[in-house]
Amino acid sequence: MTNTLATENAIEELARLPTLAHPTAAPDGSAVACYYDVSGRNEVHVVDVETGERTQWSDGDVPRSARWFLVWDADGERIFYHRDEGGDEQNDVYALSSDGSTEPVVELDGQVVIQGVGDDGRTLLVGSNRDGQMNLFRHDLVDDETTKLTDYELSVSSGNLSPDCDRIAYAANETDDLTNRDVYVAAVDGSNPRKLAIGETGAEAAPIEWSPDGDRLLVSDNTTDLGRVGVYDLESDEVTWYEDGQFEERAVTFLDDGSAVLANRTRDVRSVPIVYDLDSGTARELDLPDGVATLGMWGATTSALDDERIVVQHTTPTTRPEVLVYDLADDEYEVLVEAEYGPFDPSDFVDAEYVTFTSDGVPDTRAAAVEHDPADELDIDALFYDAGERPSPLLVTPHGGPRARDSKRFSLYTQVLASQGFSVLQVNYRGSSGRGREFVERLIDDWGGSEQGDVATGVEHVLETREWIDENRVAVFGGSYGGYSAYWQLVQYPDLYDAGIAWIGVTELEDMHENTFDHYRTGLIEKYLGTPQENPTLYEERSPVTHVENLDAPLLMAHGVNDNRVPVSQARIFRDALLEAGYVEGEDGDFEYEELSDEGHASSDQEQKLRTFRLLADFLDRRL
Repeated sequence: MTNTLATENAIEELARLPTLAHPTAAPDGSAVACYYDVSGRNEVHVVDVETGERTQWSDGDVPRSARWFLVWDADGERIFYHRDEGGDEQNDVYALSSDGSTEPVVELDGQVVIQGVGDDGRTLLVGSNRDGQMNLFRHDLVDDETTKLTDYELSVSSGNLSPDCDRIAYAANETDDLTNRDVYVAAVDGSNPRKLAIGETGAEAAPIEWSPDGDRLLVSDNTTDLGRVGVYDLESDEVTWYEDGQFEERAVTFLDDGSAVLANRTRDVRSVPIVYDLDSGTARELDLPDGVATLGMWGATTSALDDERIVVQHTTPTTRPEVLVYDLADDEYEVLVEAEYGPFDPSDFVDAEYVTFTSDGVPDTRAAAVEHDPADELDIDALFYDAGERPSPLLVTPHGGPRARDSKRFSLYTQVLASQGFSVLQVNYRGSSGRGREFVERLIDDWGGSEQGDVATGVEHVLETREWIDENRVAVFGGSYGGYSAYWQLVQYPDLYDAGIAWIGVTELEDMHENTFDHYRTGLIEKYLGTPQENPTLYEERSPVTHVENLDAPLLMAHGVNDNRVPVSQARIFRDALLEAGYVEGEDGDFEYEELSDEGHASSDQEQKLRTFRLLADFLDRRL
C-alpha cells in the first residue's frame, strides 16, 4: 500500500483545501447560505438553488473561524451571524446584507447564541450568559431593545419561537438531577411557563421546532435510552413517538406542510437522514452513499427548501463535505456545491476501517496514576486508518466532548497525520454519543476512569492484531476533552506511549470548574463530577496535573490564548507543574509548549490550521 498523500508540500496543500460549513436554506427555499473559505479566508457565500451560482456576500467582516452557524432573517434579505474576537466565543449577533454591509444587532456582555428568528420580522430569540448562566432573551429588531425572558439557575437551551411569535418553547431543568432536561412552553415575554409531560425525570427532552400551524411541537427525548423523535399535541397534551428502537435518532424539522418530519439516524459510525410520515408512523432512509449525511445541526438553521426538497451535507472518510439538494418525491439528489480537492483526488485519502473490541475499562497496561475496578465489559467501536507505512507508527486520537463520537466523515486532521506516515486510531469510548443515554451516562462519577481504559485497550487491540505497527512509536493526540485524554493517557499509562500532543486540553479540574462558562460548569463538569466541594478527592485524583511526575515521554502542549471553554490557564498549570517537578522545556527537553495567538477553542481558519499542522508534524518527526 502506497501513501499517496506523502508529498513534499502535503501539509500546506491539505490546510489550503477550501472547507464549507453550516449550509442553511433561505426562507423561500431559493438559496442556501454557508460559510466557505474558497478565497483563502472564511466568508459568507449564498448559492442559488436552481442555477448553482455562488455569490460571496461578506468581505472580511465575519470571523476567521467558522465555528458558529448562520441564520437568515424572516424576509431572506439579510443573514445573521455570530461575531467574536479572535475565537473567544464572546459572540455578538451581526447582520450581513447582500451588498456586503454589516451592522450589530444584539450586543451583550458574554456569549450570545441565536435561538430563533420570528416570521413577524421583528422578533429575535437568543440565548446569552450575560448574567452568568445561559438564559433566553428577546430582541426587538424594530425598537432595538433586548429583554430577558427566563431566569433559571441551570442553563436554558433549544429556544424556539412559535410561528405567530406569541409563544416560546425551550429546555430547562428545575430538578436536582443534572442529567434531567424538560420542555417548557411560555408566553413570548417569558410569563406563564408550563412544563410539558414528556419523558421521565433524569432523561433529556428538548423542543426542536413548532409545527407550521403552531399546534404541535417536534420534540426529542431519551427516556427509553435511545434518542427518539416525538410530536407533542399542545391542545390534548399528548405526545406521539416515532422511533425505530434500534438506532439513536435526532429530530430536525417539520416539512413545510406539517405531514412529515426529518431526523438524523445514527448507524454505528454512519449517519443517515430519515423521513417519518406522521400519519402512518413509518420511516424511510434517504438513498445516499455510505458515510455521514447530516441535516441542520441547530434549531435556528433550516434544511427544508419546500415540501419535497431538502438540503443535505454529505461526506465520507475519503470524500470531503459537499452540499446536496435531495428530492424526497423521487429519492434522487443533485450536488449543489461540489467539494474542492486541490491537487488531490478522493482515492489519495486514507479510508477508515470499522473496528470493534471488548473492554472492561481496565487495559493490560499498568495504571501508574489511579487503579480502579473493572467496569461492565462492553463492545467498543473504533475507526482505524492505515497510512500504508511498514512498519507504521500509530497515533490514537481520542475525540472531544466527551459527548461526541468519531464517524465515517472526512477528517482533515487524520489525513494530515496519514500524510506524515502515521496510522490513526479513533476510539468511541464509553460516554460517547450515538449509543443511547445509558452509554453516555457511564462517564458520570468516572471521568478519567473506564473511558480512558477503553482508549488504552483500543491501542492494545491494534498492536495485537496488526503486527506491522511499530510498538516503539505509539503516540496520543487530542483536543478539548481529547486533550484531557492525551494528558491522562500519558500519566496513567506511560508504558504505552512514546510521545504525546495535548491541544486545548484540561489538566486541573477545579480550575476548569472555576473558569469555564457557567453552562459548561453545570452542564458538563458538575454533571459528570459533582462540585469540588462534593467530590474533592475525585477532582484531585482525576486531574492529570496531580500525576505530572508520571510523564515519561516527550509532550507537546498547545493552547489558544483566547479559549474561554478550556482556558489557557489549564496548559499553564501543567507547564508550571512540569518545571517545578524538574522537567526541562525545549525542543531537546522533556516537553514543548506553544500558546496560539488570536485563537480560541480550535479554529477552521486556513492559516491557523496550517500553524497547528506544522507544529504537529515537526514535533512528531523529531520525537518519533
